[in-house]
Amino acid sequence: MTPADIDRPSVVAEVRRQFDAYERALMGNDVEGLIGFFWPDARLTRYGIADRQLGIAEMVAFRRATPAPGFTRRLENLRITAFGDDMAVALVEFVRSDTPLRGFQSQTWVRMDSADSGPAVWKIVSAHVSMFDFAG
Repeated sequence: MTPADIDRPSVVAEVRRQFDAYERALMGNDVEGLIGFFWPDARLTRYGIADRQLGIAEMVAFRRATPAPGFTRRLENLRITAFGDDMAVALVEFVRSDTPLRGFQSQTWVRMDSADSGPAVWKIVSAHVSMFDFAG
């Protein structure tokens, strides 16, 4: 990979649109929409604040059992780095209205063939969310 392959503006913009749509689904409690952002595979990994899902089946069960958020959140320091045309990492900090802790979220996005042979789509293949006291 050459430096020209990193952070192509069109790829970063595509991932940003997906990231923003994911955030709207998360805060709007669009459970089926949230599920649709994730790679439907047993190798999917998501580490949450107090939970862990290994594989799409566990992630689907978790999402369907999770109540709507009772808080708002403000995003800060969003960084999206794209590697070539088909892989990117999104990192963001967040501040929730219900806690003084600072949150950190990472998502690895990969563009892959769609299940219905349509155009390739971006999917989250791994994610991690944590919160702790951070004065940073």
